Amino acid sequence: MFFKIRNQIQWYVGLVVVLMLMAWGLGIMTKRLDYIWYWNRVPQYFIFTGLIDEYASDPGTAKVVAIDAEKSQVTLTYDKGTSEIFTVLTDTLLIKDGGRVTEISQIGSRQAISQGILIVGLITTLEISVYSSIIGLIIGLFAGLGRISDNPMIKGLATIYVELIRGTPLLVQILIFYFFVGTLLQFGRFAAGTMALAVFAGAYVAEIIRAGIQSIHPGQMEAARSLGMNYFQAMRYIILPQALKRTLPPLAGQFISLIKDSSLVSVIAITDLTKAGREVVTSTFAYFEIYFTIALMYLVLTFSLSMFVKYIERRFAVSD
Repeated sequence: MFFKIRNQIQWYVGLVVVLMLMAWGLGIMTKRLDYIWYWNRVPQYFIFTGLIDEYASDPGTAKVVAIDAEKSQVTLTYDKGTSEIFTVLTDTLLIKDGGRVTEISQIGSRQAISQGILIVGLITTLEISVYSSIIGLIIGLFAGLGRISDNPMIKGLATIYVELIRGTPLLVQILIFYFFVGTLLQFGRFAAGTMALAVFAGAYVAEIIRAGIQSIHPGQMEAARSLGMNYFQAMRYIILPQALKRTLPPLAGQFISLIKDSSLVSVIAITDLTKAGREVVTSTFAYFEIYFTIALMYLVLTFSLSMFVKYIERRFAVSD
């Protein structure tokens, strides 16, 4: 036992040494690039802090009360009998107590905090990934069942779908969905990108499900049928639950790939995480800082999904 623990410690020490050497090598390469890092520019694209101008809605009279040294409260009593209250920075105040305002009068400005473009892109990427994963799983389930069907028409259609989608590039499929299918069905950019990813993922999910079902011993189906179950009941209660446990790791790998593949929807002007990063790079020229940040954000997404799937696997293992 002692020698086993010592051996494990030696390997952990070796891992730390390798990581330190990699960090040292990365530092040397960075110096050779002669690149000036501007990491201080990155946070503003996560949380944006700025001033928002406030305007009166109708003609009326202003009452100004100082809240503290920095802020003032402005109460506008409009001629039509309504009122409105604003809290603005005292330094930006443009009207006086008792002064008249019109519907175009600027009162002042207030400090506002809003999400930056990288957060907007991250939310879009999450939405597209979740929607396309759910739709792709449904498409893949039916296509996978079609692949093992005894009906020649159903099996043929499922096979054509799987081979056609797997044999063509995703980028081309996105463009076809946007310019052709989207035009016919009047899809917007978001819907076209989501459906293209869902159809693409569905083909791979179909093969995963087909392999999972065929890995179950045929005797399971025969036993279920002998108990009086029809084909669909046997699939639902006997075959698919067992196949799900076996297909969970490859399905997780497919959905992780789908998160990364979602970056391709930026070609149809969807502001996902990748496109948001390109827009930031265009305005700041901070190539390495932004692209490293985007890579880290994708890593957080995929790693979180991987940990969630491992948790589900442990729950399934306990139930066995």
